[in-house]
Amino acid sequence: MPGRGGVANVGPVDLRRSWRDWLGDAGITAAAGLLGLFLLQASIEDPPYPGEEISVRFELAAGAVSLGVLLLWRRRHPVAVAVTMIVLQWAATTVFGTAAVAVYSLAMLRPWRIALPVAATSLTLIIGMFRLLSAPDFLEGAVVFALLYAVAVTTGMLVRSRRMLIASLKERARAAETEQRLRVEEARLLERERIAREMHDVLAHRISLLAVHAGALEFRPDMPDDQREAAGVIRRSAHDAMEDLREVIGVLRDDTPGADPERPQPTLADVSALVEESRRAGGRVTLDDGVPDPDRVPPRVGRHAYRIVQEGLTNARKHAPGARVEVRLAAGTDLDIEIVNALPADRPALAMPGSGAGLVGLAERVALLGGTLEHGRTGDGRFRLRARLPLRTA
Repeated sequence: MPGRGGVANVGPVDLRRSWRDWLGDAGITAAAGLLGLFLLQASIEDPPYPGEEISVRFELAAGAVSLGVLLLWRRRHPVAVAVTMIVLQWAATTVFGTAAVAVYSLAMLRPWRIALPVAATSLTLIIGMFRLLSAPDFLEGAVVFALLYAVAVTTGMLVRSRRMLIASLKERARAAETEQRLRVEEARLLERERIAREMHDVLAHRISLLAVHAGALEFRPDMPDDQREAAGVIRRSAHDAMEDLREVIGVLRDDTPGADPERPQPTLADVSALVEESRRAGGRVTLDDGVPDPDRVPPRVGRHAYRIVQEGLTNARKHAPGARVEVRLAAGTDLDIEIVNALPADRPALAMPGSGAGLVGLAERVALLGGTLEHGRTGDGRFRLRARLPLRTA
């Protein structure tokens, strides 16, 4: 959540260490070790306390231990490491540099309310140690260590502030992206709901009227049998169209609990029934089914194949009414679908207003399966729609 001044509150600094973190830790540890060796060399040449004897082995051992502790645990336990180094620096000169780095790490990883008191306590102990042991360069040493700790604490706080700022900016960017994505999703859902409502209010009403009137014609006793049969085909087709419309509306709208279960999807085995339905409606349709076992065709491919044949027959009825239509199916590594119909001599192919939209939808269906779609006039004056759907991708 945003804090005061509009700045987001950021949690603890991430403790996961990359190779860059390890490289940086190694560099800082090496610098602390070099500082400790420099102070040890200076103490050997010019002991800071009268009568003091420097134990080189102890100093080196203490420095090595402090460096190991610093390298391994300064990020996970900065307070404990800083306090430990502050205590150890009383016993070994080589720990002075390690303690300064530990204070820097504390200021980088913890709030200033914790880092400043620890750093002040450490500096007070060092100055008190110099004063207690009557070091000849008491004032000079106090100033040097005060500056050293001031630089360590200031640098650590600056690094922490920079990391918190970067984390805050990243969090804001993520929040903005999430908000934008939610807005786009909401707008998309609203638009889909609007389209579904329009389809339900307009198309469903007109199709239901068509079904009612066709049903009335079908059961009129004074109608010829062939006209009554045609009216029955119209009524059943209108009913199927209503089912398809409900399916489309269900896709457009969000799934809600208690919604009607999805109706069974057509497969390649239903193509023969589709062709027979077109024949009953008066179409001259022939089917050359070269698929020996349509049930073995993957359902997704079969569903798209059914829709392709359905669109091909619809195009033939719209643009070449009464023309002979040939439907061919063949299966190998791919499923080949071909619908061919004769074109009227007095009108160009697909000349009706708004035509071609169904072919665009077919192209999208075929592309989803990684197949190919071809359509157009042939050399002998017919229109051919051909699709090839790979069977291995389903």
